[in-house]
Amino acid sequence: MKHVKAGLSAVLMTVGAVVMLPVGVLTFFRARRLYAWLAARLCHAILALHGVKIRVHADRPLAHTQTVYISNHTSTLDLFVLVALGLPNCRFFLSGFLRKILPLGVIAWMMGTFFTVPQDRPAERTRIFKRAAAILRRTGESVYLSPEGGRILTGRIGHFNKGAFHMATDLRVPIVPLYFRIPTEMDPGLGYMPNPGTVHVHLLAPIDTSDWTEAEVPANAARVRELFVRVHEEMQCTARIPASAA
Repeated sequence: MKHVKAGLSAVLMTVGAVVMLPVGVLTFFRARRLYAWLAARLCHAILALHGVKIRVHADRPLAHTQTVYISNHTSTLDLFVLVALGLPNCRFFLSGFLRKILPLGVIAWMMGTFFTVPQDRPAERTRIFKRAAAILRRTGESVYLSPEGGRILTGRIGHFNKGAFHMATDLRVPIVPLYFRIPTEMDPGLGYMPNPGTVHVHLLAPIDTSDWTEAEVPANAARVRELFVRVHEEMQCTARIPASAA
């Protein structure tokens, strides 16, 4: 049954890309918010196919001002959940190798995604981030980056890359951390076949970056990682408490 669902997910994504392309042609590929809305509906459908629900824990609505969103990265589910959330007026960074999955590459390109290269190509990465910052400064759009990059480390918070923190320092906009809590029994990790369950997305307090400097980027990245480590440990402890005790 799981393999059938995986096949249907691939069909849905392909159909989604096929539908979005003519919409892009009719709108001269200039309606990114529309494409993002269509992609969010598609991701909701794929998650529903697998019995995956999203529960957002937040004490405030998502901001409509320019923001740098970051999150932990523990599962291939993260990508679908992030798009399904419909972050306001938001573009994404995504590993360039995922363009090889043609329907995903088409949809991501239409959404204005910035495609990255591996860490062992630092000069090219720097050019990509500088170009993205210039575009975002001009458009006022928000952006999502995963500081953990392509690392998927179930059970702990991995090393944080500094790109997101350079970006926030450059744009001088707040960072809004999102903590994803995916129950172990449903988490596919690097796989594509999750079990049914609920993904919990916790909207953490925004982090002011208005007085950050480039020299402080490593220290600020380490400080934000410690925040995620603390939240992760707290969530792990909570998850171990029996429902009756809670």
